[in-house]
Amino acid sequence: METSRFDLDVPESASDEEAAAIAAAVGSHLRAQEALAAAGEEPSWEDERWSFAGRIKATQGRSVRVPVGTPTDAWTAAGRTDRMR
Repeated sequence: METSRFDLDVPESASDEEAAAIAAAVGSHLRAQEALAAAGEEPSWEDERWSFAGRIKATQGRSVRVPVGTPTDAWTAAGRTDRMR
């Protein structure tokens, strides 16, 4: 099994339990992306658009609905957040 190394920045204020939960969530996401890639499937917004909406809320302080047709490429989608209401 090939292993990958990622650096994960966890907030200093996170407890050990919170840090473990963050690491588990990130690991789960990475495994899901690897499974999609192995199956030859493209990522879709079905599960990701809600987390993307959460990132917009955290970074821009506003709630939005991410349309199903939003590009799945993170850079392209981030450049279109001003169009999301």
